[in-house]
Amino acid sequence: MPNTELVEKNIGADVSSSLPDTPENFNIAVETNCENCHQPLKGPFCGQCGQQAESTLKYFWVVIMHLLDDIFSFDSRAARTLFPLVTRPGFLTNEYFSGRRVHYVPPLRLYLFISIVFFITLNLFITADNNILNINYNQTAITEIKDHIKLLKEKQLTAKKTNTDNNAELQDLSDNIIRFSTYLTDMNKDYTLKENKYLIDMTKRLVDLELQRFHEDELFSERENERYNLFTSNIKKVKNGEYDKLNKNEKAWAIQNNEDGTLSFDFLSEESNKKLEAFSKSLIKKAEKALNSDVTPLVQEAIKKLPQLMFILLPLFAGLLKVMYLFSNRLYMEHLTVALHSHSFIFFTILLVQLLGIFDNYSETAIPFLSGTVQFAASALMIWMPIYLFMMQKRVYKQGYFFTFIKFTFIGSAYILLIVLTGVIAFIWGLTDV
Repeated sequence: MPNTELVEKNIGADVSSSLPDTPENFNIAVETNCENCHQPLKGPFCGQCGQQAESTLKYFWVVIMHLLDDIFSFDSRAARTLFPLVTRPGFLTNEYFSGRRVHYVPPLRLYLFISIVFFITLNLFITADNNILNINYNQTAITEIKDHIKLLKEKQLTAKKTNTDNNAELQDLSDNIIRFSTYLTDMNKDYTLKENKYLIDMTKRLVDLELQRFHEDELFSERENERYNLFTSNIKKVKNGEYDKLNKNEKAWAIQNNEDGTLSFDFLSEESNKKLEAFSKSLIKKAEKALNSDVTPLVQEAIKKLPQLMFILLPLFAGLLKVMYLFSNRLYMEHLTVALHSHSFIFFTILLVQLLGIFDNYSETAIPFLSGTVQFAASALMIWMPIYLFMMQKRVYKQGYFFTFIKFTFIGSAYILLIVLTGVIAFIWGLTDV
């Protein structure tokens, strides 16, 4: 017996030493127990209590990678999902319906990740575009004014050198230089203040009108003269501290359904109508303040509300598909899957267009020969969107082109109305937090 045991031990030692150093073979040599119930482990989870064998106490970067993997599964599934999401209409949805799901990111997880990235970047893009638009808008006018002042000074210098009896011309040139210098001062004011914003807008319109007259070298028409007097009058009122009065007269906001200017409904109690009236007045006040000054905070707040509203819009869109394809014998969850994939495609495509726009701005100066190609790619993506959605609807529901087109047109029109309604709700909701 002792010899037999010795042989078995030697054979076991030889076999274990010849096995490759892999996790599976390591488990053969070293048997571990569950840290919770102390039962032997035979896999990644305990067969007795279900606890995971792998410890959660790890390096921080490992935890972050696991978190990202839980959100989006950053593995080969992402590559297998994103490419057909953009290029193959209906492919992911049909694969999911056919039961071939393990190779692709699940629809809900795909939508959640793309929508999070989309709305974060949308906020950044719109805010940046709004600021750039205001800066470019004002800077263009400032440059035009500076160029015109330079031209007037050159004419003034020439008039002084060439003519001796030119007092009237010199006085006119001097008056124009003083006036445009005042315009330049006004255009350089802080645009974020509501009074300055209105002043700058009026000044910009006045400058456009004056420069148009200068280049065409003719007198104002009656209509142009009325506009000129209106702009100059409004500018004078703003500088005299009459902006609030002017703004109240020109932009009267009201939410009312009664002749006395109040808002009330018969089915509400008197106390509820009072609260509704107070809320409407507060909303009007916030809207006037936001729209007559810097609208960036309002835009940011409205965008923050869109993800929550989209979670309501998605089931409504799926319900619309259910009604339009009532006899397709498809479950509501199947229509919801179509909604998740189509919205993921829309958000991802718009995100790509925005990124191409940023790259185009960069390529205009750094790589000018690529600018046209980038613009073409962005335009092609925008054209591809409705074509993709139409083809997706046809391939998923497997109807002919005619009936698919009729239903696609109706669903698209109804969805646009829902989007507009969602935008209005986001705007009003955003006003409450501005």
